[in-house]
Amino acid sequence: MRAVSAAETAPTTYGWTVHAEKLVVRAGRHLAVNGLDLTLDTGVHGLLGPNGAGKTTLMRALATVVKPAGGRLSVLGVDIAGRGDLRRMRHDLGYLPQHFGFYPRFTVREFVEYMAWLKEMPKADIPGAVQRAIDRVGLTTRADSRMKTLSGGMLRRAGIAQAIVNDPRVLLLDEPTVGLDPEQRLDFRELLRDIGLDSCVLVSTHLVEDVAAACTDVVLVSDGRLVWQGSTGELAERGGAGDAGDSATERGYSALLRAHRGQVSA
Repeated sequence: MRAVSAAETAPTTYGWTVHAEKLVVRAGRHLAVNGLDLTLDTGVHGLLGPNGAGKTTLMRALATVVKPAGGRLSVLGVDIAGRGDLRRMRHDLGYLPQHFGFYPRFTVREFVEYMAWLKEMPKADIPGAVQRAIDRVGLTTRADSRMKTLSGGMLRRAGIAQAIVNDPRVLLLDEPTVGLDPEQRLDFRELLRDIGLDSCVLVSTHLVEDVAAACTDVVLVSDGRLVWQGSTGELAERGGAGDAGDSATERGYSALLRAHRGQVSA
């Protein structure tokens, strides 16, 4: 029997959970992400920006759906732009795209089980993990309902369940609160805070109030580039009485975008 060295059993270390340097990603012929620098670690990070800012394309690149066209991108120490072990990394990844597909005749349980199988989770662990994920998104009583019978908000919660079923170390959620009612959004924020205690969560949304309530960090992008990154408190301090928005956080968001556009046009 071969002896196993300490180096072989030591945990993999890396500087940042997510690290992008001069990242370039195309959406068709368009450079949706163009020279973006970004570092993320454990916590809940809100991804904000106007329509066409490159948020969804960035999420797709982090989820390994699209390959970067330039620059460097690593997730959990794996080089996404090169020849890293993407299959291994995907075991620790959860992703909810803005529009996700499903078999309408699947029940919620079958849908989440199927996604757990695709993520190559150990067979013995799947039933318990599926039930836990369904419970965490508040679909316990609808676990055996067919997907085609669910409301839009319930479908979104089923999508969140499949994203968290493998207890991912990196969780990517693109517009996860679409269709959720106010009470469900409050529950979702609590769920995010819980997951963010030991995972890196990136949430793309247009709802600034969700970011202010659930996120520890804000990433603001525009024109495919990083405009600003900081805490929600720092974001609120950036705005003034003359900036658009109903809250300090929204006014800070508006002020940063206005300043960025002024620099671009100068």
